[in-house]
Amino acid sequence: MTRTAAKFLIVIAALLGVSGAVVATRAGAAHAIANGERVADGRYPFAVKLTMTGIPTAGGGRRDSSCSGGLISPHWVLTAGHCFRDIRNKHVSRPVARRTTATVGRADLTSGDGHVATVVEVRQSETADVALARIDQGITDIKPLRISRSAPQVGDEVRLAGFGLTDGDATAEPTRMRTGRFEVTSVGRNAIGLSGVAPRSTTSPCPHDSGGPYFSEDDGTPVVVAVVSHGPTCPHQGEDQGGRIDAVARWITSVVGKDLASTPKARPKPSPSRQARDTKVAAPASGPAAGLSDLTAYQVSVPAVAVVAGVVGFAALRRRRRRPRGGVHRSR
Repeated sequence: MTRTAAKFLIVIAALLGVSGAVVATRAGAAHAIANGERVADGRYPFAVKLTMTGIPTAGGGRRDSSCSGGLISPHWVLTAGHCFRDIRNKHVSRPVARRTTATVGRADLTSGDGHVATVVEVRQSETADVALARIDQGITDIKPLRISRSAPQVGDEVRLAGFGLTDGDATAEPTRMRTGRFEVTSVGRNAIGLSGVAPRSTTSPCPHDSGGPYFSEDDGTPVVVAVVSHGPTCPHQGEDQGGRIDAVARWITSVVGKDLASTPKARPKPSPSRQARDTKVAAPASGPAAGLSDLTAYQVSVPAVAVVAGVVGFAALRRRRRRPRGGVHRSR
């Protein structure tokens, strides 16, 4: 190899090293649920943002709040029981705010995707921190979550989707759904303990993630096994508690009835132009990497461009050396 060619290859290797460093920096910033991942448009359309406007307070005033949830049938949303409580902190079987809306099928809350319905009825479980909210319109173009009827086991991995804060001290709610993976670490009669495993060990639900569904994806069909109940200030390592769904599955069926058995139509896929406009990278169909942010495209493209540039440059160098001295390089 000539001295010139060797120098050229050294430059290319340096470029690759720099691009790798940039990728590492950008990827670390992707983690924003606390220390979770942004959900790409079209992923987990069954996830629900419950917005409560005008909740009565003890002083006679009003406040606003929100919870997360999951669609389990065209007219019913599964969430946490404490999302509907009166000024004495008692769980109640009714909407408590002047208006409670359910936004379904919208990973980006600023978009016009999905549906916005009004909660008109609430039912509370008598044993677990689990509630059902009925909405005023049937949503038939989104496949709902299936209800778990088998007991979870310690070591099972599940995924959580929610619209809560990204830090316990944050004040502004995010406009995009977050997700993370969790491991079942304990199983109680009406609740289970869950600890974050990815993208970090400190991945954990935050305020307003209450009611968000923990669901398994083992066979490609999301099955809800718990909903966010309570836990330490986020982010943190260790357990949060989730209301156990299989323990109240019979009650859920008795409330939802025939609506639970309704089979919605498959949600149509967005057109290529819509897909290109709404998201920079398509989310993987399933598996641990589902829901990654659009930094995935950046991580792939920077090293690839550097390699291509190196191959093209080296080929040009070889062509230049084969040219006669009286050619275009004469001015040297």
